Amino acid sequence: MNIDVRGPRFGAALTTVVLAVVLVTGSGALLGWQALCFAVGAVAGVGRSPYGWLFRTVVRPRLGPPTEFESPQPPRFAQAVGLVFALVGLAGYLWGPLWLALAATGCALAAAFLNAAFAYCLGCEMYLLLRRTAPAPR
Repeated sequence: MNIDVRGPRFGAALTTVVLAVVLVTGSGALLGWQALCFAVGAVAGVGRSPYGWLFRTVVRPRLGPPTEFESPQPPRFAQAVGLVFALVGLAGYLWGPLWLALAATGCALAAAFLNAAFAYCLGCEMYLLLRRTAPAPR
């Protein structure tokens, strides 16, 4: 079942704000929250993530009906990529070095910003590239 393209973009906007606050405050706990959001999105799908729930219950009813849909697999893969960066960032905040935390969080922030501002999902593009280059099943 395809998903409304506005949902992942809304989630990316919230993620951008959260990750920017993480970089400004150095809050490992807030990065932990974001990692949890990524994990739920990767395992259960973006529609079941906290940001997906917020979009579905608060934002989408105030918008017109969706006119564009997408497959849920690429955004789900993107959530898994975000989770990896968030976990690396958490490791940097918890055990050091601090530059690792800042770099990993910054990379996740850049990707989220690209999706929120320009509707360009790096994780989704990675998914499509991997699908194209993977050997065909026999």
